[in-house]
Amino acid sequence: MAYLLLYVDDIILTASNNGLLNSIIESLSSEFKMTDLGQLHHFLRISVEKRNGGLFLSQQHYATDILSRANMSNCKPVNTLVEVGYKLSANAGAPFHDGSLYRSLAVISPSKSTKLTAYSDADWGGCPDSRRSTSGYCIFMGDNLISWSSKRQPTISRSSAEAEYRGVANAVAEISWIRNLLLELHIPVRHATIVYCDNISAVYLTDNPMQHQRTKHIELDIHFVREKVRLGTVKVLHIPAEYQYADIFTKGLPKHLFQRFRSSLCLRSHPAQTAGGC
Repeated sequence: MAYLLLYVDDIILTASNNGLLNSIIESLSSEFKMTDLGQLHHFLRISVEKRNGGLFLSQQHYATDILSRANMSNCKPVNTLVEVGYKLSANAGAPFHDGSLYRSLAVISPSKSTKLTAYSDADWGGCPDSRRSTSGYCIFMGDNLISWSSKRQPTISRSSAEAEYRGVANAVAEISWIRNLLLELHIPVRHATIVYCDNISAVYLTDNPMQHQRTKHIELDIHFVREKVRLGTVKVLHIPAEYQYADIFTKGLPKHLFQRFRSSLCLRSHPAQTAGGC
C-alpha cells in the first residue's frame, strides 16, 4: 500500500515497504522531472520532526515569518487571543491597508485510533456591526486534532439555537468528508462520530421530528444533520460549557479556560522558543 499527497508541485510519498516506495519514485521520475528530497522535513509551511512517539508538526517558523511581515516581532505576548467579552467586528482588519496581509495573519499550530470526536460552538450575534454569529468546531481523530474552523456565519440567526445548529451542521459536513476520505484510504470509521454541543435546544433538534416555527428557515440544515443521526454516522450530545473546547474559536475566554482548552487541543510548544515567547 502507498499514499501520495500532491499539492501543486509538492509531493509527500510513503509506502508499506522500501521496495514499493523506490519503484513508485522511479516510475514518477521517468515521466516527470523530479527531485527526491529524502525524509520529510517541511511541507506547506509545516515543519515535521520525527520522534519516538511519531511525528511532531510545528508552524513555529511560519508564525515567526508572518509576525515579521506584520512588524510585530517585538510585540509583548498576551495570555489570550481575545479579551473576555470582546466582540470582533466585521471591519476588524481596517487598520491594515493590505487586506491579503491581514488575512494571512491567522495561524494555528497543529494515535493510531480512528475514533472521531467533534466539538461545535457558536457565538450568537457576536459581530456588533452585522449581528451575525461566529461558528467554530474542532475535530479529533483519537487524541490528534485533525480539522478546525472559525468562521462568520453568512446569515443572521434569530435565536441561539439556530446559530448553534448551523455550527453543528458545519461540523457534521466536515465529519462526513473526513469519514469518506478515511473510507477511501481503507480505514473505515465503524462507530458513530460524537459531536458535542453546549446548547440543549440545538441537541434536541437533531433527533426531534417535530419542526418549530422559529427553525423552519434552517430546515435544510435540520434534515441534513438528522439524516446523519438516523444513519448512525453521527450522534450529537450535550456538553457543559466549561468542557466546550470549540469556545476557543468563537469568543474571548478567561486565561485559565483559554490555557486549558489550548492544552486540550493537543497543541504543544516546540523546545526552541521564538524571541517573543510565541
